[in-house]
Amino acid sequence: MKLRNIYSAILLAFAFMGVSCDDEPVLMKDPVTALSNDCIKRSLPIAPNLIGEEIEFAYAMAIPKELGQLTSAQVVASIPGASGTYFDPNSYHTNASGQDVPVPVASDSQTSGGTTSIQFTADTAAATLRFYYIVPEEARGKEVSFKFSVKSSNGQSAEYDMGPYKISNMDMTRNLSLTSDDECYISFHDNTEAAVVYSKNDLATDPSLASQIDLVYAQHASADLAHAIYAADAPEAYRPGVVFPSGFSNQTKLIKEYGLRDRQLSNLQYSHFIDDLDFQQINMGRSTNYVLTLKEEAGAWIETADGSYRAFVFINAAGADGMTVSVKRYKM
Repeated sequence: MKLRNIYSAILLAFAFMGVSCDDEPVLMKDPVTALSNDCIKRSLPIAPNLIGEEIEFAYAMAIPKELGQLTSAQVVASIPGASGTYFDPNSYHTNASGQDVPVPVASDSQTSGGTTSIQFTADTAAATLRFYYIVPEEARGKEVSFKFSVKSSNGQSAEYDMGPYKISNMDMTRNLSLTSDDECYISFHDNTEAAVVYSKNDLATDPSLASQIDLVYAQHASADLAHAIYAADAPEAYRPGVVFPSGFSNQTKLIKEYGLRDRQLSNLQYSHFIDDLDFQQINMGRSTNYVLTLKEEAGAWIETADGSYRAFVFINAAGADGMTVSVKRYKM
């Protein structure tokens, strides 16, 4: 809520209060004598832009009511967004309680290629619309820019450029469930997900999956072991009763980590972000082949045996039923 209030304060610095021509626009800076626009990136500035995640903008537009009204707006992305990219047809203002109040002002947005557009349906001289861009696979490791524009009934137009924004090479998968009930095998080699979990039954159906397994998860009654993950060469003394599947041979590297709480992996609870550079610079020379006593908000750095991927596994929850983890993965 604190961040939301900060963003609201920023928006009020350039936007108008109210969306109807019956309301006199209240300007928070120099008076506007023609169609004007401004834009901010509402997504946290330092957060890595990840494939499949959204980048959010707030686009403010206004014209003195004696000159006309807003008729249409659009944004052109240099790389077309993935499914789910859209303009919110509501304009927002903040009430006395600090809550965002939506007011419908436009039709549902239409997207063609990299262009997303709306038509204003309300008789309005001022609006602030939110635009949500879903980062597509095509943008991985590239930069993406945005050109916002608005038109008014008197024939005027205005434009505003945003970016470029660097798109990360990382993948992220949240809230994977790990349980020992039917054995639990973790792979970082999936084509789309940062991590996937296989069971004993999965391997019985497709034995070739064994070559894709990077770690085995186990839960122990002993507090000295508790929640643990193992590479194929982990010593037997530290994995009593743990069954390794036939064909599991990957000597994955692990480094236990306490106190590294990534905001995206922890469901927006903290302020730190793991980015591409962290994966490039982590020294895996101090790695082990097992990690014991994993607890909530702990984690582990991972490097696959073939060196093709590095990952960070964050423990969202750890209890009697197993663990819930979220993963960022970087292709080396």
